Amino acid sequence: MTLILQDKIPYDVSTKSLPGVSPLRMEDWIWQDDAFAGQMALRDELIATRRDDVIAMQEGSEDAAQELLDMVVLWLGAHAEGYRVETTQVTRPDQKTVPLDCTAPMVTLGQLVQEDLCVLQKHGDEHVLTAAALCFPANWHLSQKIGRPLTTIHDPVPNYDAKIAQRVQRLFDGVQPDRPLWRFNALHYADPELFQPERRHGEYQGLHAAVFPYFRSERQCVLRLPKTRACVFSIHTFVIAKSMAPGEENDA
Repeated sequence: MTLILQDKIPYDVSTKSLPGVSPLRMEDWIWQDDAFAGQMALRDELIATRRDDVIAMQEGSEDAAQELLDMVVLWLGAHAEGYRVETTQVTRPDQKTVPLDCTAPMVTLGQLVQEDLCVLQKHGDEHVLTAAALCFPANWHLSQKIGRPLTTIHDPVPNYDAKIAQRVQRLFDGVQPDRPLWRFNALHYADPELFQPERRHGEYQGLHAAVFPYFRSERQCVLRLPKTRACVFSIHTFVIAKSMAPGEENDA
């Protein structure tokens, strides 16, 4: 097990609601924190050894994935500290150089930033997950969710009922370019492992949260790509010792 922890969660988890979205300035989209080197090393390892588990692209998602890559590279050049952005490559703050491979945009994205990045495209009345770089799943398999719409992606998340599904779909319908939104969740965990596609330690389920030694929170952002009109769902994952962040659970 690779233990990668942050020192703190930089927002107040006691104020959360579901879905609890707030406006976000575009320049505040992508974050770096004190776990950057550890998380990026793990991302590199997962992409190298378990690519099919953490990277997915459906046919028809190529233009949206490339637009997202272009946007992230431009964002890093304009706003990120410690990155060196060049025409054919980007050097991260940990001095790892990532080639800008347009034949594999989600692989490249997965190696550039701490955020997991999911692309959702409108098919009919719903947004469907069509591409992703998801190295830090929290109890879900990318292979089981790719190609599915929002209304079924969250099965079987507790408290995610039809009304909430409709609200989330309206949120994705309404988000506008350069006007992103964000929210977060907050969960007590028995296992600090970042790559956690399956729920572990089932013997603890149903007991009081005090049995869990870690606290995991996802900072989730939603934005729209201006050209392809696809939506991007980004996830920045924090894991800290639970004693540093007491709070309620919000498993969505």
